This record gives sequence, structure tokens and C-alpha cells, in this order.
Amino acid sequence: MKNLWLYEEAKSFQTDLELRVYTSNLLGRSDELVLHGGGNTSVKSMVEDEEILFVKGSGWDLVSIKAEGFSPVKMKTLLKMAQLKELCDSDMVAGQKDAMIDKTAPNPSVEAILHALIPYKFVDHTHADAVVTISNSMFGIENIEKVFPNFLIVPYVMPGFILARTIYEMTQGLDWNAVDGIILHNHGIFTFDDDAKKSYDKMIESVTYAEAFLEKHAKVEFTSTATPKPEFFDIDKLQQLLSKEKGYEVILKENRSDLAKNYASHSDLKEFATRGILTPEHIIRTKRIPMILEDENIEEAIENYKNEYENYFKKFAKNEICLNPAPNYIVVKEYGIVACANSEQEANIINDIVGHTMMAVLRADKLGGYKSISLKDSFEMEYWELEQAKLKK
Repeated sequence: MKNLWLYEEAKSFQTDLELRVYTSNLLGRSDELVLHGGGNTSVKSMVEDEEILFVKGSGWDLVSIKAEGFSPVKMKTLLKMAQLKELCDSDMVAGQKDAMIDKTAPNPSVEAILHALIPYKFVDHTHADAVVTISNSMFGIENIEKVFPNFLIVPYVMPGFILARTIYEMTQGLDWNAVDGIILHNHGIFTFDDDAKKSYDKMIESVTYAEAFLEKHAKVEFTSTATPKPEFFDIDKLQQLLSKEKGYEVILKENRSDLAKNYASHSDLKEFATRGILTPEHIIRTKRIPMILEDENIEEAIENYKNEYENYFKKFAKNEICLNPAPNYIVVKEYGIVACANSEQEANIINDIVGHTMMAVLRADKLGGYKSISLKDSFEMEYWELEQAKLKK
């Protein structure tokens, strides 16, 4: 993982927030760290004798975030919220918004309370591919502990208040000086320091350790294949049928890279390619699994996918309204991947996410097998109102 810090660039940034913007942009330049709105960062600073947490605002990307993209929230309010045993999403959002010293700023990240709990000035959080790949393997906890012996390892729990409360309980009496960072199992990594560069450096160094572990134990090589389009695959028909199912004219994006073709050529594709998301927030873009298109007709494949999705919804739904059950991406046997969306931009986003997921699956299989979060956890994330709000933005 390349360290992108440049002293000539950095010396022009003087304030806490300016440095926070700079290192956030550096993190955002690496797709291996964050993709399309992923991750969040913060800095604690004094404003008129009061400690304020400037945390990434909802709807902003780290690669392009500016000072106005950070939400200024009163630390004392966030720390009081962390002490509550229960807090519903709507009350958390309202409480955080009420504690902002600038009401025109965007809503704070759902991880604002967690950022407040970490007693360091700068906090960096990413969904680094290498880290999540290791934790999403059959022996993920054991391997993460090998690579990160001085990190606090947190088993997967729902992001937001539940995660913040979990860490609040785990860190009572903790010697923070003995902790190099935090690993959220199946989710991501936190690093922190009172110096912006040191916090960023720790992130790059930590992810580099994970990459070195994968290079040694889970190296993946592809054979380049020139596969013809299968007779059963009619992309025009697929677009027509999915447009009808979605209720709008869909944009399809084909991915026929060596990675995609090798991934789509697995012998037991329906089992292999339907093992879940790489990191929780991806689910709002891709759904939990793709549609698999092998030798059946397209109408049958779509109908089967919809039925399976509706069964998944019925199993876990309480009072939620079912999302459109048609797929957001398709794995075409021995051909590649097709992303489906309402715009070219969204199709590109889905394609990017799937590309990183495919590589992670192949590498995790070298570590004993790929293993994502459970069906129940997936449903709770997919239908979490705070995640759905991101799509509306």
C-alpha cells in the first residue's frame, strides 16, 4: 500500500480541519481502502472553548470531501449518548443533529459516537480490501490476530449505535496507549493518533501488513482466456426483461476482465458466487448475492432469483417494505459479470464493488474459504433506514 503523503502538499495545510481534509482525500484516492462513499474520518478540535468532533458528513466521499463536508458535533453530547444502554436510530440521528454547532452542515456519520469514544485527535476508518479479505475467511479471527496482535478485535455487530455501545463496553479500563488500532470483523479497520500524518501512516502500514500476509498465503493468478459469448446469453433480452422488472430502462455494464472471466468459470458457480457481501455497506448497491445465469433461459433465471429474494425477505422482515426483488448484478457462466442500474454512474459503482469482492473471494478461498456476515445480519443492513437514506441522496 503506497503512502501518498507529500510534504510539499501538506505544509500548506495548517489547521486541524485542513489537515483532516488532506489526509481524508489521501485515503479516498486508494480504491483498496474505500469505495464510493465508504469509510469515515474525524478530528477533534476546540471551538470557542468547547471540544467539537468534526466527522465526515453523510453523502460525502473521502476522495473529494472538503471542509464543509465535515459535521461539527459537540463531544460532550456524543459521549453522553455512548453511555446510554439503548438508542434507536431516529433518536441517534436527531440527537447528533441537535448537537451540531452548524445546522447547515450535513448529517454526521452513523459512526460519530464511535469516533468520539476514541481518545485521539485524528481517527481514520476504512474498509480496506486486504483487512476485510482476511477477516472474511474461514479462520478470519485467528488470522487477523496474527497480523494485528496489538489491535482491539471487535466481532461483527451492526454499525451505528450498537457498534459504538459495544466498543464503549469493551474499552472500559482499556490502556489506549497499548492499542495500535481497531479491527471490526467483516467490516473494516480504525487507526488513530494525535498527529494527522501519524494516523494516516498507521493506516497505510497496517493495510500493508495485511497485503503482505495475503501475498504470502493467498496469492491469486489468472489465466487469460478469450471466451466467446454463450449461446444462451442475449444481453439485449436481459436488458429488456430487467427494465420491465425494475420499472425503468436499466443500464447494463459488462465486465469481461480476466478476473471476471475466471470468477465466472468456477465449476460450482451457484454455490461459489453467492456467499455474500465483502463489507456491510456494499449491500445497498449490489444486494446480498448476484443472479447466476448458466444454461437456463433468462426469464427462468430472473424468476428464480426473485423468488429466492422474496423468501429471504419474508424470513426476516418485521414491518419493512420489500425492495425490488430483481438482481443488481449477474454472473454469466464462463463469460463474466454484468452490472445493472438506473444510470451509467451507478452501474460503474456496482461494477467496482463487485470487482473488489471477486478478488477478495478468490483470496479468502486460499485461506480456507470465504465467509461473509449471516443472512440475518445482511437483511438488517440492507433494510437499515440509515443505509437506505444514502441511496436517496
